[in-house]
Amino acid sequence: MIKKLAFVLMALGCAAPASEAPDPTDDIAAMLDASASAWNRRDFEAFTGDYANEPTTTFVSGGRVQHGADWIRENYAPTFAPDAVHDSLRFEDLEVRALGNAHALATARFILFRGDSTTAEGPFTLILRKRNGSWRIIHDHTS
Repeated sequence: MIKKLAFVLMALGCAAPASEAPDPTDDIAAMLDASASAWNRRDFEAFTGDYANEPTTTFVSGGRVQHGADWIRENYAPTFAPDAVHDSLRFEDLEVRALGNAHALATARFILFRGDSTTAEGPFTLILRKRNGSWRIIHDHTS
């Protein structure tokens, strides 16, 4: 009887669900709100600082895959030039899913606008990694 009980307890222990990762939605929503604010005040360092500063960080858009935080900075730099047209940015329809304790998948829509007119919009998918308490984008696919 004791052997049966031990077996049942061991089987239940193996079947117990793994602890779920904490929901990162609020943290990532706050990060994206801060990112849009940085964009809107033309704070290049804060905006591009949301990307992991690594050569493996990827950016997919316009049918092309680009690699590296340096490429991302170079890509966005003209938009932040003092004489550049710089529309306002907001994000909508954010959905976040934890991919373990240190990674998350986020989907949303970006909206670029000038006054009451939308100048560009589209969906995006981010893969983010949490390191040292901060979420950073390691993959951005913007359509």
